Amino acid sequence: MLAGITYAQAKETANALGIHAEDTALWSDTEYVRQLLRAFDIKAGPTQTPFDTWESLPDKALLAIKWRMEQGRPFWHWVVFVRSEQEAVVLDSKKSLKTNTRRVFGRIKPKWFIRID
Repeated sequence: MLAGITYAQAKETANALGIHAEDTALWSDTEYVRQLLRAFDIKAGPTQTPFDTWESLPDKALLAIKWRMEQGRPFWHWVVFVRSEQEAVVLDSKKSLKTNTRRVFGRIKPKWFIRID
């Protein structure tokens, strides 16, 4: 959605950059996703901003959800938030979801976000 390509195409680019979904470092460091965004010439905010409300999010953001500490190290799952004139959605790559486009946010608990310009 952010780069205008499919998930498979984004994954192929990530893999070419040495970024692999099964690498647990990806789940606890923002630099990997920032590197991928730069590869697509997508501008991201320089810092992580604590989540407050869904209404206060920028129109495009990467959200850190399912945030937790494991052996003294933070881990999270990335999702994409996009607000258009018609609706706001969360794009989630989690395989067990019926659809990867989420429109009901009650069960999603973001810790912080990175603004996408």
